[in-house]
Amino acid sequence: MLPRPIVDFHVHLFPDGFFDAIWRYFKAHLNRTIQYPLYYRECIAHLRERGVGPIVYSNYAHKRGVARVLNDWNLRVLAEIPDLYCFAAYHPDDPDALAMAERILDHPQILGIKLQCVVQQLSPCDSRLFPLYEMILERKKRVLLHVGTGPVRGSAFVGLAHFKKLLDRFPELPANIPHMGGLEFEAFLGLLDHHPGLYLDTSYSFVPNTPYLFDLGSDSLEKHKDRILYGSDFPNLIHPREAEIECLLNLGLSPDFYRKTFRDNGRALIGGT
Repeated sequence: MLPRPIVDFHVHLFPDGFFDAIWRYFKAHLNRTIQYPLYYRECIAHLRERGVGPIVYSNYAHKRGVARVLNDWNLRVLAEIPDLYCFAAYHPDDPDALAMAERILDHPQILGIKLQCVVQQLSPCDSRLFPLYEMILERKKRVLLHVGTGPVRGSAFVGLAHFKKLLDRFPELPANIPHMGGLEFEAFLGLLDHHPGLYLDTSYSFVPNTPYLFDLGSDSLEKHKDRILYGSDFPNLIHPREAEIECLLNLGLSPDFYRKTFRDNGRALIGGT
């Protein structure tokens, strides 16, 4: 039922020390144990062995001064591993943030910029980000924007109201929204009808028996099958990676949905940046 190979549009890759710190945080503050404590080469090998072709990963700068370290590492990893693509790190408090973004967006395997509003404690409407959005639009790149209230917890910086305010200013913003916009699934799906640059990804939204399970049924997925991307959130998972794939397959959606979500939509975005 799934195409081969599939495209995973939501993977996290970090330098080893960053991964160690993230996994400690999950355990200490969220009481969650990561099921796949794999470093970047192991992550890629694990996914490729399971039928993943193109991999789109991201990392984010949790504080000032980190983005350059991550982006220098990103460039080395992209040179090392084929069929790999990246949403690069950015922090508006860096004095050279825009200059760094301008340089890194020149790279053909850099699809855009990742903003993690919860971790970065950053509103998507922060005016310091407006020049970045303008650059992304001009360069025909994308922004991967964690602006939803789920799956683990929200903050004062996320939610539909913040994102709609951003879209009022940048209605054509080419943005990927992870976790199907959860937990405000219906509202974020509704935005797809009015903003052609928006896509949603499936990460952490199809885990059975969880409070962040997508709950709008099959018809809504079929309606928007041209604008949904498969994403795993690998390796930072507290559930088996296969659980979400099995959940999606068990919905009995059309072959067209699986072909587009797991391959064609991702390929089209990679080719279009």
